[in-house]
Parts: sequence; structure tokens; C-alpha cells
Amino acid sequence: MNVTETDVVIVGAGPVGLFGVFQCGMLRMQCHVVDSLAEIGGQCTALYPDKPIYDIPGLPGVNAGDLIGNLVRQAAPFLPIYHLGQTADRVEHETDGRITVTLSSGVKLRAAAVILAAGGGTLRPNRPPLEGVEGYEGRHVIYRVDQIDALRGRHVVIAGGGDSAVDWANALEPVAASVTVVHRRPRFRAAPASVEAMMASVERGRISLATPCQLHSLEGDGSAMSGVVIVDDTGTTRTLAADTLLALFGISPHLGPLSDWPLALDGATVKVKLPSCETTLPGVYAVGDIAQYEGKLKLILTGFAEVAAAAHAIYPRVHPNEVLHFEHSTTRGVPASPPGDVTRQEAVEALS
Repeated sequence: MNVTETDVVIVGAGPVGLFGVFQCGMLRMQCHVVDSLAEIGGQCTALYPDKPIYDIPGLPGVNAGDLIGNLVRQAAPFLPIYHLGQTADRVEHETDGRITVTLSSGVKLRAAAVILAAGGGTLRPNRPPLEGVEGYEGRHVIYRVDQIDALRGRHVVIAGGGDSAVDWANALEPVAASVTVVHRRPRFRAAPASVEAMMASVERGRISLATPCQLHSLEGDGSAMSGVVIVDDTGTTRTLAADTLLALFGISPHLGPLSDWPLALDGATVKVKLPSCETTLPGVYAVGDIAQYEGKLKLILTGFAEVAAAAHAIYPRVHPNEVLHFEHSTTRGVPASPPGDVTRQEAVEALS
């Protein structure tokens, strides 16, 4: 039986989980971090690595991927161990008060406490209801952009009317051979400044709009796509020459194995009590988007505050005979960071 002892198990390697490593580290608590994705970063990596974020205090604007890189570097001095591409399948409370989390790989992590920072859980993109779409997925039909440069010179149709659709239209405009945005309404549910930027590109002929229209079908041989057929409100169809369809119809959160944990759930969220963010399971805390309480505001900065509170609540479990004399980082400092500019992948390879 492969059992690893640690202080805290953090489920979720998104921004809040990564900041949890730092907060726990500052309190002399070592962490193992579990995530179902193959990369560190959660939604910031999986859904919008190149998207700018504007509501992080002290940063007027930061690329989502850069934010994750900074958080990885901030956590690195505390030597977290990452278990990527794995899920936290089971939780057991031991007679000595410690908690054992069994991963999908069979590894057992035994800790004083668990922090659930799993965001919306396992995220699945909503698939467009198009016949044969499965055969085009991956190469021609995509639900996220991992590398903008991979779409250089391609004819891209973007389906959707929210922030993601507008932001990607603006980001791909200087890269793609053509960009067409298909939306069922003439108005877009996106930040006004982003919509204005897109409309300016429409006026310059750099972006085309197909509104009010919806996707009708795909043209191709079942694996290689040559066009996207759209239909307007009158039932008239036309074909857009395209080799890439970026379908942005939102994502559906699934708690996955966490739904089998004996937690008090509210849909795809976990009920917690304030200020500690402890769940109905003693020693198990939930922070970030997965945590639910009255007045909850789903922002990254809210999750940062929640995981800091959880770390301080956990301290007596890890150091039961010590009184916490809290010191601000400005007076205490942090351990020396690893040399160089560590990337997300380099951090995983070096620290796990």
C-alpha cells in the first residue's frame, strides 16, 4: 500500500489552489496538490491561457497563463508535490484524526486536513448539436485555444456570443486568415470595451459577423472539414468556408468523484461555514468557486482570501501544541525562490 504522509492535501491546481500552497507554506505546512488536468492552472490553463484578467489587485491587467506562472513561482519555495492527471476518488477519516485521500492512481495521501479548491469541478465543454461533430473534434472542431499560433493562417468560425467568443475574435484577428463570429442574437454578452474592439475590426473588414444566425451543419468527409453551414431566422442556409470551428457554448461543471464524498452539496458546489470555510466533514475545507455560502462572490480574489482563512484554521491541526503568532510577509519574508524564471511545466518536473 502506497501511503504518503503530508500536512495538507489540496484538490485543485488552479490559481486558488496554488495560492493555498503559499499560504500553507508560510505557516510551515507542506502540501500535495491533486488535479484531474494534465497541466497546472485549472481553468486559466485549460480554457483561456492567453486571456487577460483585469481584477487581480495590484495588476491592472495580467495574462491568465502569466498569472499561473507567477503563482507557481510563488508556491515553489515551499516544494509542493503535484499529482496531475489524477482525481481524488475517496476520503476516509482515520481514528487518529488524520484524513486519507485515495487518488485514481491508487496513491494514498494521509494528511491533517484537505482543501478543496477544485473550481467548478471537472469541466466539460458543451458540444454543439451537429451531426458527425465527433469526427472533426480535436483538429477542426475545438472548444478552447491552447496556442494562438496554431490557428495562424486558418479560416476560423467562432460560435458564441459571450466574453470568450468576443475575446478570441479579437485575439485571433491579427493571426487567422479570416475570423467569422456566429451568434443567434445581434447583441453580445461581453465587456463593452471588447465588443467595441471587435466592431472596429468588423468595420475594417478584419472580422465578419453572422447574426442572427445559428450553426446548422458541417461540410467535409467526416474527418477533414471544409465549411460550416449556418442558418438565419428565415431558415435560409449558407456555407462559410472554414477549416476551424471554435465552439464556445459554455462549460458544464461536474464534481466528478467529489460528488461521492459525504459533503453537504448545493448543485455543483459545497456548502461551507465562515470564516474557516470548513465543510460538514471535519478537517475538509472548500475554497474558491466550489465553495458556497450566502453572499458568495465568485472571483479569484475571493478565493485567495478564503484559502488564506482556511490555512489559518488548519494550523492547529498540523501544529496542535503551538500558538500561532502571525507575522506579515513584509516582516517575516519567504524562503529563497528557485533560481531562474520557472515555467509551469518546469516546476512540475522539478518539484514532483
